[in-house]
Amino acid sequence: MSDQPKSMDEIMALCKRRGFIFQASEIYGGIQGFWDYGPLGAQLKKNLRDAWWDDVVMTGCRGQAGPDGQPIRIVPVDSCIIQNPKVWEASGHLAGFADPMRKCPGCGHFVRADHLWDLLAESSVWFNDLIQVFDPHTGGIDSPRLLQWAKSKGKRLAPNLALVRQPEVTLSWLATRVQGQPGVPPDMKELTRYIATEQLHETGLQEPCPRCGAPLGEPAPFKLMFESYAGLTQDEDNKVYLRPETAQGIFINYKNVLDSTRVKVPFGIAQTGKAFRNEVTPRNFTFRSREFEQMEIEFFCHPDESRKWYEFWRDWRMNWWESLGLAGVNLQLREHDADELAHYAKTGAGTSDIEYRFPFTAPGFGELEGVADRTDFDLRQHMEHSGAKLEYFDQERNERYLPHVIEPSAGLDRGVLAAICEAFTPDPDRPSKVYMKFHPRLSPIKAAVFPLVKKDGMPEVGEKLRAELVRRFGRLGSIDFDEKQSIGKRYARMDEAGCPFCFTIDGDTMQDQTVTVRHRDTLAQDRIALDAVLAYLGEKLGL
Repeated sequence: MSDQPKSMDEIMALCKRRGFIFQASEIYGGIQGFWDYGPLGAQLKKNLRDAWWDDVVMTGCRGQAGPDGQPIRIVPVDSCIIQNPKVWEASGHLAGFADPMRKCPGCGHFVRADHLWDLLAESSVWFNDLIQVFDPHTGGIDSPRLLQWAKSKGKRLAPNLALVRQPEVTLSWLATRVQGQPGVPPDMKELTRYIATEQLHETGLQEPCPRCGAPLGEPAPFKLMFESYAGLTQDEDNKVYLRPETAQGIFINYKNVLDSTRVKVPFGIAQTGKAFRNEVTPRNFTFRSREFEQMEIEFFCHPDESRKWYEFWRDWRMNWWESLGLAGVNLQLREHDADELAHYAKTGAGTSDIEYRFPFTAPGFGELEGVADRTDFDLRQHMEHSGAKLEYFDQERNERYLPHVIEPSAGLDRGVLAAICEAFTPDPDRPSKVYMKFHPRLSPIKAAVFPLVKKDGMPEVGEKLRAELVRRFGRLGSIDFDEKQSIGKRYARMDEAGCPFCFTIDGDTMQDQTVTVRHRDTLAQDRIALDAVLAYLGEKLGL
């Protein structure tokens, strides 16, 4: 098997071809930052969501005791996407939930200021073409080649770049810089700034638009929350917002949960649901989207016990992702440095990310889930803004306090994408050339039943077996039945779908009541009794 990085283009092509993920509104040209899940993708997403729900909520971390030696209690809520706007004022989203944006005066494109250099490297056609002209490692500058590029390809790829508009002037600034600091070659960023600058003395060094090369404007705040209106009049009094996270719906229901249940601190509230962020540069398939789904826990504990609960959740969540097939070099746990802490985290509070090495981040990693000690920030904010009394009275301690909160917050869509990327396994020796090595718990198709031929009673035996499997396992994923084309082509389709087990009804089945089971990962084939198939599949699925 090849050690080459997996191709994101090939993964996306398979997702479209086999019905995992489609571009939203595709027949109308699509809409940037939005994605739809097809039949296999919708089931895969449900399986991951159900695994989280079962393991976190229904079984309280699979029955594992917490650091206090007691069972872990998690209760669910399902809060509205739209809440009173005062919720977002109290949480700080209205005042601070904005990214610094830079507008291109040439093409009108907006660029997130802190993503500029990533965008240039990842998606700027002109930039990636131009860097072939000079050597950023040695600082060697071939002015004739730069000039030739500016007067040929540059006019088409970056018409608003200073190097294209005023090549002689721009190159003179660059030459002055090289001659003025001999032995200290400019790095890639400095070179790029020079070729983006026409009037150096008036403007200073400028930075280019990734699309057209024009000098970008100064950073300005850009609201990340989608706005709408509730009511007949579309004015400021009726303005509402689509939630940018599900967490606040938990915090504002914290007191309701305490008053309506018998939970005691420490306990958690869990929720899954859609959130919306008006990302200016959605990219990398479903990794950074404008509509996405979260799986969040807010775990309330005594302030003195927050550290041990943070460590518990950090380690347990890492182990959970590993248990679903993401174990290995592509998964890592990374503690945040002090300068990365969020606004709600105090110095010394634990914050870490569970990260996955996606093909588009390699050799680096992208965030899959964050685990953070939010202290009492959110409850305190809502108590101060709403006037509601949110302190908890602990009868055992005879103490009243605001609990601290540990938040494991996972991206469901990112989890699905990580599962797809991890499962994607090229194999040139197979007819399909690739198979999806999903953990059986996540596989959207749990098993397939294939009559070898469409006669001699085989379809009838196959249909009966399929019906039995559906009754037993249908809630976990689909059971496929296929009697068309060669058995090899049917196996190939199931390999691309990630089906772990295929059961074939053949001539021997009619004689000795046995079937062939074919294993997706090893291609091994075993013969088992027809009436043992349900028990066999149940054991393989861990049921």
